[in-house]
Amino acid sequence: MKSSCVFLSILFSLTAFQVNAQEKDQVNQLVIITNHPGPVISKDIYGHFSEHLGNCIYGGLWVGTDSKIPNTNGIRNDVLFALREIKVPNLRWPGGCFADTYHWKDGIGPKEKRASIINTNWGGVTEDNSFGTHEFMKLTELLGCDAYINGNVGSGSVREMSDWVEYLTSDAVSPMTKLRKENGRDEPWKVKYFAIGNENWGCGGNMTAEFYASTMKQYSTFLGDYSGNQLYRVACGPSDYNFAWTETLMKDAGTRQMFQGLSIHYYSVVDGWDFKGSATKFTEREWFETMRLNLEMDKIIKGHSAIMDRYDPQKSKGLVVDEWGNWFNVEPGTNPGFLFQQNSMRDAITAAIHLNVFNQHADRVKAANLAQMVNVLQSVILTKDDKIVLTPTYHVFRMFRVHQEARLLNLDLRCEDYVFGDKKIPAISASASVDKDGKVHISLANLNPNKQITVTCPLIGDSFKKITGEILTADEMNSYNSFENPENVKPVIFNRFTLKDGILRIIMPSKSVVVLELTK
Repeated sequence: MKSSCVFLSILFSLTAFQVNAQEKDQVNQLVIITNHPGPVISKDIYGHFSEHLGNCIYGGLWVGTDSKIPNTNGIRNDVLFALREIKVPNLRWPGGCFADTYHWKDGIGPKEKRASIINTNWGGVTEDNSFGTHEFMKLTELLGCDAYINGNVGSGSVREMSDWVEYLTSDAVSPMTKLRKENGRDEPWKVKYFAIGNENWGCGGNMTAEFYASTMKQYSTFLGDYSGNQLYRVACGPSDYNFAWTETLMKDAGTRQMFQGLSIHYYSVVDGWDFKGSATKFTEREWFETMRLNLEMDKIIKGHSAIMDRYDPQKSKGLVVDEWGNWFNVEPGTNPGFLFQQNSMRDAITAAIHLNVFNQHADRVKAANLAQMVNVLQSVILTKDDKIVLTPTYHVFRMFRVHQEARLLNLDLRCEDYVFGDKKIPAISASASVDKDGKVHISLANLNPNKQITVTCPLIGDSFKKITGEILTADEMNSYNSFENPENVKPVIFNRFTLKDGILRIIMPSKSVVVLELTK
């Protein structure tokens, strides 16, 4: 292994010298080792999040079987078709903060008999529980994705959570399976991910790390693996830089045995939680600060990974970044508790940065969930009555889907800085992978909204005969898709590249996302 690393280092150095000798003015260089693949990029890095919040569920995903909007079992067809296109691998539900107030038995059985509840976290609205366990599991089946269910630790009980897992996954003779069958489902479902609480350091109970660790062990003990279903138990992890929380959960071997994944939440909030700025009316300072905060995700993952590596050098535990994205002020005139915000070219670059970072940490990051899927925060889809809008973020997920289950490629990126005032950040974000058919995919983002950048990319290891590409960009930083102009920002064919003597030269327009496919 050591000699291999030395060899790669020499290759990087030699290639850098050759390129610099050929193009002395070139400072943007991406060296990719195409025949030395690393870990598999889990498809679950590209997961999504659907909370009972605003119009994410009701009106976004769910319209009911009596709706005039075309639907399948009450789930909107237009949204279904769009989500299938981006290959959603897993979907997290029912929260979020809502999860630790949710009692699952309220959402099963005949709809006319289900208890109405008040959503105390988001807007104080009354919900009729017409979308519950059966409806969510049907949604995952229609999407062809895995279920990621978030259990209630904050206001629930061990028995309630244990019963839910049994109801979902057991085919044994028991009161829970009998109840499930009475509600119309004979066969048990498969549930991949199950979270033991959400943000229990905050809205999930305001617990200390020590108290949560003990509570989590108790709950986890009674979460059974029934009928061949194997739960991937996700412990509530920290928010952003709270490394002490991770240390507490990782340092005790007994605690570590009770979970397979540790969650992390991180939102990019430009000027603090009191005033988060507009999603569409912003300055270059706000653009720059958003990009800078996005790049912090890499530092956050490295920090928590370093702690996990000390106690888990085999990397048997995964980081699950199950809430991430930009958070801005709600759109004017909308319910403040519904968190409805527009989605611009700035959000598209944000998505590309995060997905590139997750790819680069494929050895430790095993799942992630954009917050949220429809109509809430940095969503991929907006709906209004029977209309639908695919956001710039949606298009990035569609472009990047080629990395799912591919193997990460080693790369060395050295690029110019994007400078604003007295601050600077790297101008380029990138990752690369090779799929099972040998096709190499390179994803890049130009963070600079003002400058075209040329990237020189030596390809070490293989020769390629064909290259195709897509690009997502826009005229303005704040360009977005509206119900009146739904295709203002969309991908087009990209061909501003050349390949000569094993060196790929890519001309990246300002504020752009590019994905290239290289075929031998």
